[in-house]
Parts: sequence; structure tokens; C-alpha cells
Amino acid sequence: MKAADPSLPDLSRSELRRYGRHLSLSEVGEEGQRRLKAGRVLVVGAGGLGSPLALYLAAAGVGTIGIVDFDAVEESNLQRQIAHGTAAVGHSKLGSITARIKDLNPYVNVVPHEAYLHRSNALEIVRDYDVIVDGTDNFATRYLVNDACVLEKKPNVYGSILRFEGQASVFDARVGPCYRCLFPEPPPPGVVPSCAEAGVLGVLPGVIGSIQATETIKLLLGAGDTLVGRLLLYDALEMRFREMRLRKDPRCPICGEHPTIHELQDYDALCGVQSHAAEGIEMTVRELADRLASRSSWRSPGSRRPCTYRCAPCPRAPPSCRATACSCSPARRACAACARWKSCARWGSRG
Repeated sequence: MKAADPSLPDLSRSELRRYGRHLSLSEVGEEGQRRLKAGRVLVVGAGGLGSPLALYLAAAGVGTIGIVDFDAVEESNLQRQIAHGTAAVGHSKLGSITARIKDLNPYVNVVPHEAYLHRSNALEIVRDYDVIVDGTDNFATRYLVNDACVLEKKPNVYGSILRFEGQASVFDARVGPCYRCLFPEPPPPGVVPSCAEAGVLGVLPGVIGSIQATETIKLLLGAGDTLVGRLLLYDALEMRFREMRLRKDPRCPICGEHPTIHELQDYDALCGVQSHAAEGIEMTVRELADRLASRSSWRSPGSRRPCTYRCAPCPRAPPSCRATACSCSPARRACAACARWKSCARWGSRG
């Protein structure tokens, strides 16, 4: 029998009772549970994906969970962000999810990072953790998380959701592809709608977030076959999972044979959106909702005039994808509704 690792933290009697169903699993056992207790995981985002994955990681006994978020709970969040309750509306998401985790498992050390993740602080924050879990909902932060993970040699557990569909993977440039191997550049602004614009099924983040939590636990345990080199696609309407094999791109600008990215960039500029710190239009949430509904008197910073060209359907899009138009130039058309915009037949040589 393999000798126990003396560097791992011990489990108290209460913890042994709490994690009894894990201890019964030969793939986990007491040694594996101690590995989970020693594990340090950073969850980026305390929203739709961050809620279920953080709660399951805490329930599983991951010893230290860092959470990055700077937003407040809104009533519209409650349809899918299960870590927050009605009483938390108007309060910090970070405070809300921290209280929920501590109630769920008081043995977990929650490290709050109430800050906007930016190129100025990302490396310092990421450096202190074993696994990074991407629960973000925008391309700027997604590319930031990927690049920080590559530079700091950390695994990046990826997930994304939109409408009735979700994706999940594990990007680890040390042993497989990174996010930029799949998507070297972000789509033009407005091509892929946000969840606020396109909507999202409330239970969808629970499915994808649980997959992310599962992959994170496997990474900490060193058990099973992770999603490194695979992209898992989920269609809730068809209740179907599909899988795409991913390869490391030798031309990847950050993890390829001749990388050109050696430090973090200005990701707001890269994705064509206004910097979070920039001065902008100030309005209440209600005013924003009314103007977005009318679409007559205000346009978001960095938005483009919708073009009149029709996009070629994405050849690998599911039947539920109803892409019809784009917000880009005729020379760079892309799928307007499908998150797999890179697969559009007219996107270019990588399509």
C-alpha cells in the first residue's frame, strides 16, 4: 500500500463523518480527501456558473476557494445564480456567496477578491492557486484568464453558456491546447450576443457549472480522464452531449512554437469594448433597460452599425442555431447566434 503523504493536512473526526461518501470511493479515499483539503481553487465570477461550481467545490471539501467578483446581486440574477437569495439583492455577490459557502461547509477557507480582474492584478491573484475556474460571461475576461493561466502555468477549467447551449473544457498549455488554440482572436463586438440579449435557460449554468466542478476535483485528485484536448458541447433542447477533439495549435500566439504574447494585454481594447475604468455614460439600471428595449436613443460604447449581409450558417452549428445576420464587415462575416463563431464557413482559413 502506498504510504500517506505527510505533507497533506489531516482530517478531523467531524470531517471524516462529513466526507464519508467520498471516503468510500477507492478513487478518493482518505488520501484523496486530504488532497482536496490541501487544494487551492480560484473561481472567477460569482454568477451563473460560479454559483453551482463554488458550492459543489465547497461541499466536496476543497480547502481554499478564492472568488473574484465585484458586482452586486440583482433580482434578474436569481433565476439562475443559486448561491444568492432574495435578501441579497442589492448587496455584494462576493459577500453573499461567501456566507452561503461558510454555512454549507465551515471547514472551507474562502478568500474574497472583491476587484475587477485586470491585467494589473491577474497574475498576482492567479499565482496563489492550483486550479483556475473560468465562470465569466464576457470575452475580455475570458482571454485575460486564459493568458494569465498560460503565463503562470495553471490549468484553466472553462465553461460558457448561452440560450439552451453550453460548453466546457480544460485548457492547460503544459499538456494540451489553451483557449487561444481554439479561438486565436475574439469575435467582432456584437457578433455573439450576451445572455442579457439572447437569454439563458435558468438550469443551464447548473449543468455546465457542475461539469466544471467535476473537472476541478479530478485535477486536484489526479484521477480520471479530464477534458484536456476535448470540448464538450451540450444542447439542452435536444438533451444531447457532443464532443470535439482539440489540438494544440503550433501557431498559437501565446502557447505555440513561436509565441508573440509574453505579457498580459489590454483585453478591453482587444475585444473592442470600453475599458471598465474609462469614463462613460452614467444611468440607472432601469434607464439602461428602457433604452436597450427601445434601441433608439443610445448605443453601447464600441458597438458597430449592423450590416445588411447575411451570414453563411455555421457548418457545425446545432439545429437550434438560428444565425441570420452579423454586425461585422462583409469580409469578416461570422455566426451571429452560435458561440462557435470560429466555425463559420466564411470566417476565414480557420473556419
